[in-house]
Amino acid sequence: MTDLTRRSFARTATLGLAAAILIPGMSVASTPASATQLVEKLVAEINRVIASGKSEKAMYRDFEKIFVRYADVPTIALVSLGADGRRATDAQKRAYVSAYQGYISRKYGKRFREFIGGRLEVKGAKKVKKYIEVKTTAFLKGEDPFEVSFVVTDRSGTEKFINMYIEGVNMVLTEKTEIGTMLDRRKGNIDQLIADLKKAS
Repeated sequence: MTDLTRRSFARTATLGLAAAILIPGMSVASTPASATQLVEKLVAEINRVIASGKSEKAMYRDFEKIFVRYADVPTIALVSLGADGRRATDAQKRAYVSAYQGYISRKYGKRFREFIGGRLEVKGAKKVKKYIEVKTTAFLKGEDPFEVSFVVTDRSGTEKFINMYIEGVNMVLTEKTEIGTMLDRRKGNIDQLIADLKKAS
């Protein structure tokens, strides 16, 4: 199968999985009130790290802990891997989720470090289809405020966020594209992808 054909197949399968997770047909007990409470705690922790004055590496470690605590990391990670996850062994999936966790924490930790001197504020929540969207506003020095939204569900058995939008940019689908490109460069080798993720940011 050519890279183009494989990517096209993977994209179709992954978007279908993402739709199942993010849009209709999913049983969710989360409410706007409970999702808001979750995101308020999440935002408080992010704001605390932003204001901590810690080094870059220390901040990334803190952001990774926050990501693990408040996000459904396995779901987000495996959606980003897409159809290629079907051929991964259990050991590869565990290694991939662990590597992805560090990668995403460094990548989005850099975005949140841009908030130093600013803050996030929770503005409200609403039920959209079968999940809860909680909107926050980012206030940065010298810049216009912009929206950061979290998609919350309890599909994993514990209420977590499964997607994030920064200025309208969809984290899950953005990372699916990035991971697909990285995997293509490695000709579909999942072990090499995992090694790349451990170094990427």
